[in-house]
Parts: sequence; structure tokens; C-alpha cells
Amino acid sequence: MYRLTLLTAMVLSSRTLSAEEPRSHVFEAKGVKIHFITAGAGEPVVLIHGLHSSAALNWQLPGLFTELTKDHQVVAVDLPGHGQSDKPGNDDAYGLQLVEDVALLLDHLRIEKAHIVGYSLGGMVAAKFLAKHPDRVLSGTLGGMGWLREGSPLQRFWVRLPERAGSRTPPEYLRNIGQLALTEQELKAIKAPVKVIVGDRDPVNRLYVAPLKPVRPDWAVVEIKDAGHINCIAKPQFRDELARWVQSN
Repeated sequence: MYRLTLLTAMVLSSRTLSAEEPRSHVFEAKGVKIHFITAGAGEPVVLIHGLHSSAALNWQLPGLFTELTKDHQVVAVDLPGHGQSDKPGNDDAYGLQLVEDVALLLDHLRIEKAHIVGYSLGGMVAAKFLAKHPDRVLSGTLGGMGWLREGSPLQRFWVRLPERAGSRTPPEYLRNIGQLALTEQELKAIKAPVKVIVGDRDPVNRLYVAPLKPVRPDWAVVEIKDAGHINCIAKPQFRDELARWVQSN
């Protein structure tokens, strides 16, 4: 009986050591309370989710958060207007402020540089961060995203995007997305190594990644087979490509 109890305790202890539970935190950025989760140790990785999503849905549910914590300090943020973060009703809490919120999060955690990873709209935030805060980036990953070009029809689309009935995402968030656009000069000036991971059936491939390729042919583009925009992030190949890229940089 004693040996069985001891064995059970050893198994439970092993599970605790091998699968660290994420820790939940809140910090304040210009009066807005922002929620984030952390786990792991090593070089920092910041994960930025997509529109109408959250750290839990985008990164924890598909297992990406846990995968990266094997050898990195992982920080997954709920952007304002999403998840467990505040959802203010003022325009200046969104747009470019989302980029500055990531910088403020690094300041809060006393992190000098990090791998910056974004999916979908989080990829827009990540790309703008690479351009505006190059000294704080180890590497960049744009998942399900490419280049939102300044002055393009796509930028105008985001500015004019109608409100989504029943959406919990504030309309102020939506109408300021266009601020995340990059000029060609900004795009060319990014020095950090960047990888693009996109589904081969994702419309983003044609709309955002294709215009990116001629301007940044040095950025590797990996297409995930049989993946659209929603399910790409759940594919094992996406997980493996992301983990390898972060590990190699």
C-alpha cells in the first residue's frame, strides 16, 4: 500500500514538473487593465492572438503555448477588447496603442528582447511592432498574415469595416485596425529575421502574403497543406514550424 501511494505521488510530481500550469496576470497600460498568461523559462516569446479571439483560444487550445514552454519563457496576451482584458470604448485604446501595449508589457516584465509571434490580426500588430521597436525583437513570426500595406484597398477595407452584430469586440477596436498598416519603407527597414506561416487555402495568402514576397524575398514563407485561415493554427505542421523557427533564432 505504501509503495503504491509513493508511486502515485511520484507520478503526480512528474506531471507537475513536466507540465507547468500557466500563471494568470494583469497589468495596467495607460489606464487599461490587460490580462496575460505566462509559463516556462528561457528566451522570451510573446504571442499575440487574432481578431475576436484570445490567448486561451488562439494559443492554449491548439497546444502551441504548451509546446513553446518546453524551452522558452512564453507570454500570451489578451489584447484590449478581447479575452479577460478591459474593453474600453475610446478609440485611442486601440490601433497603434496595441503595438505600444506589447512594448509596455515587455517593460512590465523587464524583458529587453523577445520573439514576437502574431496570428491573423495579431500578425498585423506583430509586424508593426517589428517596425516600431526593432531593438526589442529577437525574431518575428507572422501566422496567417503578411503585409497590410499603407494606402492599399485592404487598409481602407478595415477602416470601413461595418460593426459585427452581437460582437463582444468593441467597434472602436475595429475602426482603428487600419493604423497597423506598414509603408514599403517601414517593411524594408525591418532587420529581425521573420518567417511567415500560412495555410495554402487561406485567402490571406493571396491578399497579404503575395504582395509581401517581392518586397521581402528574404522572409521564408511556409504554406501549410490543406489549411484555411481558421484551422491553420491547429495543424501539427504549424506548431512544428513555429517551434523550430523560434528555437533556431
